[in-house]
Amino acid sequence: MSGNPSRREMGVLALAGLASLAAPGRAFAADPVKIRIAWSVTPAQIAPIMTLPPGVTKHAGKSYVLDPIRVPGSGATLTALGAGELDIAPMTFIQLGPAIQNAGMNDLRIVGDEFRDGYEDYNTNEYMVLKDSDIKEVKDLKGKIFATNGIGGGQDVFARVMLRKHGLEYPRDYTIIEATFPNMRAMLAEKKAHLVIGVKPFTEDPSFKGIARTLFTQKEAVGTSDMVFLTARASYIEKNRAVLVDFFEDYIRATRWFMNPANHAAAVEIVATYTKVPAQRLGWIFTKRDFYRDPNGAPDVAGLQTNLDMLKDFKFLKADLEIKKYVDLSLIEEASKRIK
Repeated sequence: MSGNPSRREMGVLALAGLASLAAPGRAFAADPVKIRIAWSVTPAQIAPIMTLPPGVTKHAGKSYVLDPIRVPGSGATLTALGAGELDIAPMTFIQLGPAIQNAGMNDLRIVGDEFRDGYEDYNTNEYMVLKDSDIKEVKDLKGKIFATNGIGGGQDVFARVMLRKHGLEYPRDYTIIEATFPNMRAMLAEKKAHLVIGVKPFTEDPSFKGIARTLFTQKEAVGTSDMVFLTARASYIEKNRAVLVDFFEDYIRATRWFMNPANHAAAVEIVATYTKVPAQRLGWIFTKRDFYRDPNGAPDVAGLQTNLDMLKDFKFLKADLEIKKYVDLSLIEEASKRIK
């Protein structure tokens, strides 16, 4: 018998290969696809820890390998996405409009959600000054220095909206400098800035609480907002749809696991180990003292439209933007259906 396969054998092999490629509902690849996803702070963003709960993520390491990449803020994230250095980019509504209207990223799609600020009685970010500061009201920030995590990012513009409501305009009335979230306390303590952004877990540090007080909150500035959502480009979605459904199935499973009160002690231990923050300072995570996360990973599209309309009113957007044109929820919808 010859060592070469017959035409009939070759045909059977070919059909078998096509059948395996056509298997519905799951990604097929010789090697897992690397998914580069950005994040700035955890546990607000679960990307860097989502694969750590044992047995929760079913497809990690099989159809995909997650590569969480830390970036300082949404402005830098947008730049990295535009340069092709990211596959999934968390973004705020502040960045979405300019990305589409100014950078021409018309293929940008909102594909999932991370967390919402100020939803019902869940957490909201704080804008903080020294306890002994003479800044008692927002109008007292005239001539002062505001430290943001990234110029042009979400927290930066939220503060500008609040200051504008009180008659203060940048750069006429105040100065903006940049600092990372972990350095906000030092910026305030050393009086290098008069107003800083307070985000958890850093505001849970007793030394931060000891010197700072809240001047206003993000919710007071802009109301409830879908703070951070996940985006990808249409061509990437089309090329990697099956893998992305696998990823979002895992993402939804992980979100629900972290939010389940029965897993709270284990969740605290995971975050404490990853962030090197003492567990006793993390009791607030994944509770109502934390941000709200949709259990199906779904963004608040109507709320995002309201936020974008607000930006247009404040001249941060040059034209109206219809958000529904840039939303693709098919990935999370298919992923959610898989979960019993």
